[in-house]
Amino acid sequence: MWWCLLSNEGGSQQAQKKDVKQLVAVIPPASEVFSQGRRRVLERRVRVRLSETIPEDILQVSKKLAGELGIKEGAQLSVSGKKFVLKVLLSEELPENEVRANEEFMRRNGVADNSMATVRSA
Repeated sequence: MWWCLLSNEGGSQQAQKKDVKQLVAVIPPASEVFSQGRRRVLERRVRVRLSETIPEDILQVSKKLAGELGIKEGAQLSVSGKKFVLKVLLSEELPENEVRANEEFMRRNGVADNSMATVRSA
């Protein structure tokens, strides 16, 4: 008697399986659910290149790096324990792992050309 019920339910199980597949298609993957709470990258290690053509209170940053870090107007540059808050000038020609700053200002503060630094949004 119960085997008759199982044989009759075979068609409804297939229909039920289709419904489950449709439901699973609506559920987002776990990586997508857990990534919603994460924030984007807050800081990045870059090389500081010194240039005489850049004004003293300006830091030249690539557009791609600025977009990644959420930099709009100002950036914080940390070099060997020293922190500088500078205005940002966006440039498309700069490599992503490089920033440029005023040579005289940086040398006065003990920063050499091609130094490693951390850049954050101010």
